[in-house]
Amino acid sequence: MNSFREFYRINKDKLFGYLLRRTGDYHLAADTMQESFTRYLERYDKTELSVALLFTISRHLLADNARGQRMTVPFDEERHDRIQGQDPSLIREDSQHILQAIAQLAPEEADILALVTGSNLSYKEIAKINGMSEANIKIKVHRSRLKLKKILNAGEL
Repeated sequence: MNSFREFYRINKDKLFGYLLRRTGDYHLAADTMQESFTRYLERYDKTELSVALLFTISRHLLADNARGQRMTVPFDEERHDRIQGQDPSLIREDSQHILQAIAQLAPEEADILALVTGSNLSYKEIAKINGMSEANIKIKVHRSRLKLKKILNAGEL
């Protein structure tokens, strides 16, 4: 159990950063982070601790959440605006601007950029999580960064 505590301590901020970049929602990111560690501990407590597996669990939880939201929750513009406009003490204004720009990327592009910037994982680990080659991840990161730069420079927000 002590090794899992250390695993949690080392990876909680990385995972939270990734989830916050993916969702733009502080509370959803925090909930998903906790659920990811809980599922990891419940289902994989006998295996060697793996950051790639932890991030894979988180990605699946985000996908499950998105499917559930899409199917059961009608879009409420006022609620969406409140969620996107988190308490400034939690997410700085410039971070919100970047999160909004990331939201304009294709889901795969946003996911890969969030993994690169929010997780401190190597390209090799990110490739393993995504089931792609390391070279392919590098190309996708480069193209996604160019696209994000274009969005930010164009002020398309």
